[in-house]
Amino acid sequence: MKDTSPRPRAREFGVPFRGLPPGPLNAITDVSGVRVGHTTLIEGEGSQAVRTGITAVLPHGGDIFREKVIGAVHTINGFGKPFGFEQVRELGVIESPICLTNTLNVGLVADALVTWSLHRNPDIGVRTSTMNPLVGECNDGYLNDIQGRHVRAEHVWAAIDGAQGGPVAEGNVGAGTGMSAFGFKSGVGTASRVVPDKYGGFTVGVLVVANFGEREQLLIAGMPVGLELADWPGEKPQDEGSIMMILATDAPLTSRQLWRIARRTAHGLARTGSTATNGSGDFTIAFSTAQRVLHYPHTLVRQIKCLAEDGQAINALFQATVEATEEAVLNALFRAETMIGRDDHIRYALPLDKVADMLHRCGFYAGH
Repeated sequence: MKDTSPRPRAREFGVPFRGLPPGPLNAITDVSGVRVGHTTLIEGEGSQAVRTGITAVLPHGGDIFREKVIGAVHTINGFGKPFGFEQVRELGVIESPICLTNTLNVGLVADALVTWSLHRNPDIGVRTSTMNPLVGECNDGYLNDIQGRHVRAEHVWAAIDGAQGGPVAEGNVGAGTGMSAFGFKSGVGTASRVVPDKYGGFTVGVLVVANFGEREQLLIAGMPVGLELADWPGEKPQDEGSIMMILATDAPLTSRQLWRIARRTAHGLARTGSTATNGSGDFTIAFSTAQRVLHYPHTLVRQIKCLAEDGQAINALFQATVEATEEAVLNALFRAETMIGRDDHIRYALPLDKVADMLHRCGFYAGH
């Protein structure tokens, strides 16, 4: 998955991140087996400008319906239109690729996920249960002709079938193509953290589609960058925005433990300046790759491993989640480029030279 964006990631630029170390890729794909795919749609201009896409995250490369993963979902603020969350809350497993897109395309993407799954599992709904497509969304209507619902089934299938490990493209790609955050162009971002060996050496990876926040709220390394950039060109966001977060880990966890960890994404989000406003849809989907749940079990009783919660290992996972979430959001901003979209709306990229000046004033090196 080649990434051609010339803009640096936040860490490469010089933003100081203290705490746990990132994985080799500093991405959700540092969790072994996790795959990410994008389909990006950029065409047209004026009222019919298409600036949207689809991002697919697969917990592993096998048949996810037959080999489910333990999962959880967490709602920080529920002003959103996700699909399939309730069954994950009830059963604690994920059985389809996780797809992210724009708000008005949720139904079409869910339908495409069902078709994709039926093709691979013709017993669904006939000789066994139905399946639960999992879709998250943010509103990209400021830059994209969202009423056109331009994401089609073939785009969903291409993102899923093209998903792979390795470096993850960020910024104006996939579901992040038309997104904005803190009044700047945003998009897809990802990051990871590795906990110390004495606590298991587990990896936590986070991928976000960031589409929230007002300019004045933006914090970078604790600095009130947004206040200094309050008068930078660009219209204020039309609505209060949203963020979709996907958290992956190789730690052996129950659904309840995953939910506890997923809740910590809110702390990482707060570090960037988010207040999770009344009209914001802020959701986290979490899964563990440590063990699989067979759709057709061989035994009546299933045995699973789970992390003991009476030590420091769970705290290390909490810390990893907070740090990876913060950096993933900043990567979404740093990697995104200025875009002209629907009705010639412009969303400017974060001015990195101004950010560098502020970092220098605080005694940090910054530059690329």
